[in-house]
Amino acid sequence: MAQPNLFRELKKRRKEIDLIDQKLLTLLNQRLRHALTIGEIKKEMGQKIYDPKREREVLESVKRKNKGPLKEKDLKEIFKTIIRVCRRSQIH
Repeated sequence: MAQPNLFRELKKRRKEIDLIDQKLLTLLNQRLRHALTIGEIKKEMGQKIYDPKREREVLESVKRKNKGPLKEKDLKEIFKTIIRVCRRSQIH
């Protein structure tokens, strides 16, 4: 049977994760709002929404800044998903 200290530690860590998740949600929505504005600007300028060069720049930038323990492969997958969702939202 697990010790009461372990249960408290587990509960504490889960609460911290819940707070981080809330911050991530706030930041993701903030990022999307900026992406939507950029999409409108691109439309007014007659530019395509999809910019593969910019996507590569974003992925390279986060890769350089990553100090771990997040693996590069997982980091890339997360940010590709974020970028794809933002791009899809710009189109609709």
